[in-house]
Amino acid sequence: MDALKQGADALFILLGGIMVLAMHAGFAFLELGTVRKKNQVNALVKILVDFSVSTIAYFIIGYGVAYGTHFFIGAEQLAQKNGYELVKFFFLLTFAAAIPAIISGGIAERAKFWPQLIATAVIVGVVYPFFEGIAWNGHFGVQAWIESVTGASFHDFAGSVVVHAVGGWIALPAVVLLGARANRYRKDGAVSAHPPSNIPFLALGAWILCVGWFGFNVMSAQTLDKISGLVAVNSLMAMVGGTLAALIAGKNDPGFVHNGPLAGLVAVCAGSDLMHPLGALVVGLVAGLLFVQMFTLTQNRWKIDDVLGVWPLHGLCGTWGGIAAGLFGQKALGGLGGVSFSAQLIGTAMGVGWALLGGAVVYGVLKATLGIRLDQEEEYEGADLTIHKISATPDREVSW
Repeated sequence: MDALKQGADALFILLGGIMVLAMHAGFAFLELGTVRKKNQVNALVKILVDFSVSTIAYFIIGYGVAYGTHFFIGAEQLAQKNGYELVKFFFLLTFAAAIPAIISGGIAERAKFWPQLIATAVIVGVVYPFFEGIAWNGHFGVQAWIESVTGASFHDFAGSVVVHAVGGWIALPAVVLLGARANRYRKDGAVSAHPPSNIPFLALGAWILCVGWFGFNVMSAQTLDKISGLVAVNSLMAMVGGTLAALIAGKNDPGFVHNGPLAGLVAVCAGSDLMHPLGALVVGLVAGLLFVQMFTLTQNRWKIDDVLGVWPLHGLCGTWGGIAAGLFGQKALGGLGGVSFSAQLIGTAMGVGWALLGGAVVYGVLKATLGIRLDQEEEYEGADLTIHKISATPDREVSW
């Protein structure tokens, strides 16, 4: 029976890893559909190569930073207990690799290719797993201190803060240091629109992400005996809440409609194992509204050229999710309890602060040394031709 449980757990978390791996295709197509046609190839290549660099960085450095273990032992030892620890690494890697995938959408259309891969290696190898180890592995006694002060530890079941808020807040200094795309904001104060190049691909990316998210959230239990149907239903309710809020607040704009469910899913991750489904619905509704309002504000008023709106979507909605777990996880609001609002505030603030510092240092150093932005001519030609020497579709067909 013990061997059967070990095998079932390994299969369970493997399926979760595969579902979250599929989400990276969602990141790719969401970005492809949003950027202009001359940058579509770059969007696809970046996500795949970023994932590959993330794998190496997390395997060699990051997983050890977060969990104090390594894989530099014999294969015979690695294969023990059906290789569960290796499969767990795969699952958690897909979370870690989401950080550069998130950042990619914010810096799209004008970022250099190779410096971004260096940033990916540092972020996934050091910056992200440092906070991951604090939140999910009790490093440095931070969780114990929060519990002693507030009566509960910081709770983030599936990564509203650890993954999404951290990714979004790392992206913010990267976007600011990079600067806006050419001709995005004119000297007379006008804002030049850069509409999505392909709504069907944008929608495909959003749908892939939505489907994979149920692996992201439900499989965060990590063992079969801890699986919770509550997590699945709460994820569903937050997803539809975000969709409907974005539909109304975004005045039926398809870009907002397809990012709305993602906003809801980002926000529900932290407390999806605690909330009542109606609480999750409210969390999703607030997240959808928050995304639409803050995306519009950052793009038009503050003139921060965050192409996919990754700071509002992941940074702010992830922050809201961390705080919301401390509200709707309470028994008074229909939750299971065992969570503290003040603990959620402290843990969320720590994640945001660490991400801002990490993003500023990594991209600040790269900007001062290698440079992080394509030059004016390269940006005009587009990242596809400049970096990859090919466009998504040829201007003319070659006939023989």
